[in-house]
Amino acid sequence: MKLKSTLEQWLTLLEIDKAGSIQAAALSLNKSHTTLIYAIRKLEAQLGVSLLKIEGKRSVLTDHAKTLLRRAVPMIEQARDLELIGAQLSQGMESEIHVSIDHLCCREWLYRPLRRFFEQNPGTSVQVRETSLSSTQRAVRERQVDLAIVNLPVENHLAEAFGLVTMIPVAARHHSLAQKCGVTNEDLLVETQIVLRDLGAEGSASENVGWLKAQRRLTVDSFDQAWQAVQAGLGFCRIPDHMLQARDMAGMVRLPLAGGSRYQVPVHLVAPKGNQTGMAARRLYDILLADAQERLRNR
Repeated sequence: MKLKSTLEQWLTLLEIDKAGSIQAAALSLNKSHTTLIYAIRKLEAQLGVSLLKIEGKRSVLTDHAKTLLRRAVPMIEQARDLELIGAQLSQGMESEIHVSIDHLCCREWLYRPLRRFFEQNPGTSVQVRETSLSSTQRAVRERQVDLAIVNLPVENHLAEAFGLVTMIPVAARHHSLAQKCGVTNEDLLVETQIVLRDLGAEGSASENVGWLKAQRRLTVDSFDQAWQAVQAGLGFCRIPDHMLQARDMAGMVRLPLAGGSRYQVPVHLVAPKGNQTGMAARRLYDILLADAQERLRNR
């Protein structure tokens, strides 16, 4: 089906509505008053609908025109987006970038600035991959991703401070550890410790971090699973404080562990591909870093 109207005609109608008159719209579009009138009259003839009416000394949109324009505005915005995407692709902007985020990191530190990136770069998709322990290191060393949020800096890769994660030992309120006024290292030895699996390990090459001396472990894939296991009273676990703040702690207790009630893990932002980092990935890197610097200043 051949279209009768053009985007230029709808854009003209939109500008008249925004400017409040044909004369003001002509100045805004840098066109003559006569050209705009001709465009609107032609559109009226094509549609068989009156689009302008006289109120006082001004030409304003009819109700039919306003109804049609509500449908036309998204079309105009999509056309603008297409032109922007085309310009970005012609400049070498990637259509997709890959980001890894260590499971310790607060996801909001990535997602909040990512909203700004999408607003500025509508033609680029982003794949986010969650990593832990050795898979975090491997994503950087093997340059599997364009950007990586890691805990400890990776050898021979530059890193910028991105945040500080506080780890808190917790147990269910009905768990035996929660009944103690003070918890010691010896108390933990005889309990079940809930730990996270090294998702990047192959065979027996898993990487371990922190205190792991409990007589029995329950190993899970994520902190979401760890939280549910703790809630069920299966054992104790160290969970990032930002996750605890986002959850209902009514049935949980932060353990008063002597010598270990909290410890902090720094997280860093890395561009594993260095000078070969693409234009879109570099833009996202700059947005993430600026957001992190402001967040760290306001701590």
